[in-house]
Parts: sequence; C-alpha cells; structure tokens
Amino acid sequence: MTPLYKFNQRIKNGTCVLMVITITACNQPVTKTAAADSVAVKTDSVKVFILTQDSAKRSLSLPGELLANENAQIHAKTQGYIRKLNVDIGSTVHKGQVLALINAPEVGINVQQLTEKASAARSRYLSSKDYFDRLSIAAQSDGVISGSELQRTKNQFLADSADYKAAVLGESSSRQLGNYLAIVAPYSGRITKRNIVVGSYVGAPNEPPLFELENNQVLRLQVAVPEVYTGASLVNNTGEITTRSAPDKKFKATLVRASGTIDPATRSEVWEFEVLNAGGELKAGSYAEVKLQFMRAQPSLVLPISAVVTTLEKKFVIRVTSDTTQWVDVRVGFNLGDRQEVFGNVKSGDTLVGKPTEEIRQGTKVKLKW
Repeated sequence: MTPLYKFNQRIKNGTCVLMVITITACNQPVTKTAAADSVAVKTDSVKVFILTQDSAKRSLSLPGELLANENAQIHAKTQGYIRKLNVDIGSTVHKGQVLALINAPEVGINVQQLTEKASAARSRYLSSKDYFDRLSIAAQSDGVISGSELQRTKNQFLADSADYKAAVLGESSSRQLGNYLAIVAPYSGRITKRNIVVGSYVGAPNEPPLFELENNQVLRLQVAVPEVYTGASLVNNTGEITTRSAPDKKFKATLVRASGTIDPATRSEVWEFEVLNAGGELKAGSYAEVKLQFMRAQPSLVLPISAVVTTLEKKFVIRVTSDTTQWVDVRVGFNLGDRQEVFGNVKSGDTLVGKPTEEIRQGTKVKLKW
C-alpha cells in the first residue's frame, strides 16, 4: 500500500469512531439538578441606625484682611511751594492740626485786591441806596420827582447792590483759597506716607498726594465667608483673630455688617468686623486668621458622614421601611468632621443604612443589624 492510501484509511476510521460516540451521547437520558431548577434567594444583612436631631455647630478658621477705619489722601488745593513741614511718617496728628504750609505770595495779593474791590463796591452801593431813599421820600409829593427818574434810580441801586454782593463773595472765596495755604488734618490719626519735602511744588493736576493719613483706632476686618455658612448665626456675633505681627495675642472682632451678596467667583459673602486698636498693636494691611463659630438657629438632622452616598449626579441616603430599601436624595449643610448635617425628605426617627453603597438598590429586601 502506498503512504497516501494508508493516510486516507486512518481518516475514515477516525470519522466512524467519532460518529459512534456522538450517537451514543445523544441516546443518554438528560438529567437536571435541583440547583439548576431553582436559585436560592439570599437576604442581605445591613447595619442601620435611627436618624436624630442635634444642634449643628461648626468652628471655622478663615483668612481676613485688616483695613484702616479711615484712610485719606491729602492733596493741595492751591498751587505753590512747600514752605514748612510739621509732620513726617509715623507722626500722630489731631483733627485740624497744621501738617504743612504752602508759600504762594500771589494768593495774598489777590485777597488784598479783592478786598479793596469789595470796599469800593460797598461805597457805591451805600451811595445808590442813600440817593434812592431820598428820591423815594421826595416822590411822595406830587410833581416833585418823575416816575421814570425814580425807576432809574431804583435800578441803579439794585445793580450796585448786586455788584457789592458779588465782590463780597469774591473776597470770601479768595480768603478761603488763602486758608488752603495751610494743609490741615481732616481727622485724628497717623501719617503713613509723605511725598513732599520743603520746596516741593504742589497743586499740579494728577500729582501724588502730599500725605496719607490713617485712623487706626478702630480697624475694619473683612472676611470672605463661604456660602454654606452665610445663612447660619455667628455665636455671640464675634470672632477671634491672630496676626503674624502679634502671634502670641488674640483680639476680639465684632461683626457689624455684611455685603448681602454672594461673589460668583468665590461663592462667598464678605462680612465686615470692627476690631478695637487703641493700643496700636494691630496694623492696617495685615492678614489675620479669624476663628468663627457658626450655629443653626434650629436643631438639624445630623448623621454619620459615612451614611451619605455621593455620586456624580447626586447625594443620597438609604432609608429602610418594612425591611425594604429606598434611596432618598439629600442636601448637605455643615461638615462636622465625622458627622454631616443634611436636609431633604428625611425626618427624625427614620431608619437609615449606616454604610450604604450604590450596590444596595431600591426595593431590596434586607435584614436589619443594629
């Protein structure tokens, strides 16, 4: 026999054996086990707790900025040269104190000129008044003074009166300008900047201020409070601050006003506090660490933070009613560390799963563990 013939014969024998095995297997009876007929239903056990109310308090440290209660940039109102300086950086001044004197001789000359003009106008006014009074008396007799002459005299008297009033106002304005030669403090405080020396020319437009004056007896403290805390009450309406310049000391800050709007960029509201600084230990422009304690006016629903499931779409808890689970959406409030304040369609006395997951679907039968 040739090798090709032997190879074909082996294939035919193998095919026959395979057909016999297949027919034998098909003729065997088919049996089903009890495990395949039915699937045992298993009930999960979950640890639960009873939701209760509690007072929600949260202490928070926030950055703040100290600002001067008053900050004035003092400019010259008239042109001239600085003749005398009475203060420098760091000087403590009182309201009305002369800070510097400006030398402007032309101002004095102008005041004298306007004073003389006002004096001449007064003389003309008095003369016109006297003449008009005399004609008025004479006009009481018929035919003595014509009506047109009396009216002309009256008009001249009124014109001289107006000229006199204008001259007086001009003199007063010039004297006021002369008063501006003395630079005075608008309120009590401390000089924080000085941009002039003796001989400096002042009064030009757009020039830097001569002095900057700050009132630091009381400082304003501005704090950006996160939106979630803006609806709560501040305990005692006060906070406690520390600064880098005085890290060993604590100062009391009293809340006095709030901006009343949420900044969309930071999702916060600016609250402003007042800090007494009679000793001058605090400095305007400093950053401060502010400790605040917030509290809800009414008791809140507070639960372990592990009882809230957070997904990309929502936050929810799992409530168990009649051994059946139910997902309930909630909104979170204060984060109290290991506990969380929540709001939503839940109430005190509800039975909630202690450590829920998304794998515990709604409508699942569970066995409770306490």
